[in-house]
Amino acid sequence: MSELVERVEKALNNIRPYLEADGGDVKVLEVDKDMNVVLELMGNCGSCPMSTMTLKAGVEEAIKREVPEIKSVHAVNITSPDDPNAKLPFAN
Repeated sequence: MSELVERVEKALNNIRPYLEADGGDVKVLEVDKDMNVVLELMGNCGSCPMSTMTLKAGVEEAIKREVPEIKSVHAVNITSPDDPNAKLPFAN
């Protein structure tokens, strides 16, 4: 599975500059036998109410484009938009 993780990391490297610009990042925790990727959202990505959209529209799309055999992408710490601790990326 390490070759698969490397390919996922390569796909993530294409979008990392955008995540980092907003003070966030992602970390690959696992690629399971069923071809699901489990990520941890880090920095502002872990507390942003837009994290669900970022995960689906940005991260998952980038991974599936580069590694088409991946079936799904999940984050262990996705933020609910109504979370009172959620912060927009540009908020201080």
